[in-house]
Amino acid sequence: MERVDDEGAGGGHAGEPAEEAGGREPGDREPGRGRRWRRIAGRACTAAAFLFVLAALVAPAELTRLTPAAFARIPVEGIVGVALILLVPARARRYVAGAAGAVLGLLLVLKVMDIGFEAVMFRPFDLVLDWPLLGPAVEFVEKSSGRTGAIGVLVLAVVLAVAVAVLMALSALRLARVAARHRRTSVRAAAALGTVWVLCAALGVQAADGLPVASRSTAVLAYDHTVQVRSSLNDGEEFAEAAAVDAFRGTPTDQLLTGLRGKDVVLAFVESYGRSALEHPEYAAQVGGVLDAGTRRLDEAGFSARSGWLTSPTTGGGSWLAHATLLSGLWVDNEQRYRTLVNSDRFTLNQAFQRAGSRTVALMPAITRTWPEGGFFGYDKVYDSRNTGYRGPRFAFATMPDQYTLSVLQRNELAADDRAPVMAEAALVSSHAPWAAIPRQVPWDQVGDGSVFQGMGKGDDAPWPPPDEIRGEYRKSIEYTLNTLISYVETYGDDDTVLVFLGDHQPSPVLAGQGASRDVPITVVAKDEAVLAKISGWGWQDGLKPAKNSPVWPMHAFRDRFLTAFGG
Repeated sequence: MERVDDEGAGGGHAGEPAEEAGGREPGDREPGRGRRWRRIAGRACTAAAFLFVLAALVAPAELTRLTPAAFARIPVEGIVGVALILLVPARARRYVAGAAGAVLGLLLVLKVMDIGFEAVMFRPFDLVLDWPLLGPAVEFVEKSSGRTGAIGVLVLAVVLAVAVAVLMALSALRLARVAARHRRTSVRAAAALGTVWVLCAALGVQAADGLPVASRSTAVLAYDHTVQVRSSLNDGEEFAEAAAVDAFRGTPTDQLLTGLRGKDVVLAFVESYGRSALEHPEYAAQVGGVLDAGTRRLDEAGFSARSGWLTSPTTGGGSWLAHATLLSGLWVDNEQRYRTLVNSDRFTLNQAFQRAGSRTVALMPAITRTWPEGGFFGYDKVYDSRNTGYRGPRFAFATMPDQYTLSVLQRNELAADDRAPVMAEAALVSSHAPWAAIPRQVPWDQVGDGSVFQGMGKGDDAPWPPPDEIRGEYRKSIEYTLNTLISYVETYGDDDTVLVFLGDHQPSPVLAGQGASRDVPITVVAKDEAVLAKISGWGWQDGLKPAKNSPVWPMHAFRDRFLTAFGG
């Protein structure tokens, strides 16, 4: 016969003797009450274990699908798990259940990582290639919340991951004991649920949120990441082979960038300036208005512009991957590729300008320590947060306003008359998360050492804007940087100025919207019509704002197209 009490009613395994009643006085009800409370507590623990395992099995890996309906589904992994527990020998049952529970716990941690990466970077976590990104993530938390906060977050994350695996293993052990004790009921339940699962799968029955009632999400998660691991392990070798093929490495110097000889070329990456900034309903009117007004302002100053779209290799973060992709002509979408690239002899766009006679400089205000990669890209000079002479406040993540960054370029590199042409790459970071402090423009002749910005910044531990304000603050930051670039060209641009500005990546889905592409705008501005004539065949839109149907290229295609258009 089956036992009718739960494993919490007296503890132990099936067949163990119940607690003896000897030694109790007649009429003493306390032991009976204790058994009753233990039975209630045991059943509550079993129910909690069941819900914990069920949630881990059916929870989707997308934040937007985490609705109550998503948990009202039948997991095939649970049905198979019950069958397995009932089939294995009793001695092996504990080890099988514990191991399966620990694996499920780790899969739940992985699912949470996927949810986080989907929410920020539009893609799941890569078990092989994404670990190096955790370092920059911790640094970002440190800059936003201080060192203590970063250490606390890191320790809490590790503790929670271990706790989930341990608790899931204990939950699986408890459920395995219950299933073994109630074998007949467990078999009937598994058979009935299995039948329902097959029918729902065959008929395509869906829950209220569109997810299938017949769930196999955890099995799919494990399979997808297994395939991903195999692919990622081969990625480094494949990338190295691609990097070794370079049609421009051997180009004679007298044929490099002949269409830009004597020009000062500024290549500006605008942080988080994605397609959504021009098309999302909460930003399109205002940001589009800035670009339309900027087109008119530059036209009055004698400048023209062409704009199109590039598809970034990253989104939500990882700006350096986008920089490396555009400059190298290779698709650099993970840290392993980036490290392989900067340790290679790949011919970069910067090096092409260098060989063509330009002085190459980088303005990297977010860099706060030694940056050895600068030697690979080919810079004669790197300006970072330590050597720009900035004496103003910090604006959350941004160490200085974009206006100050561009003023450093102007006075340190472009103001002298007797100099070589300059190719400058500038990382404009005022539109970087957390959008907690946005500068105001000041007259260019008052920028000085940045002291004029005192009172505008909020320090490196400035809190994130409230959820109902963050989109508005993001939009304002993009407007600020675009207006700064337009004003810079108006103030300092001349016949030899060529400005190329583009987004590095889309912001996170919280700002860009679910399902947003990885496209970013790119614009070329020049006063010399001969420069824009070189790219007339690209099909780009006139003005600072690309049309919705303007061509979309992968970002790594830009280097070769640019070198071809302006080559001899």
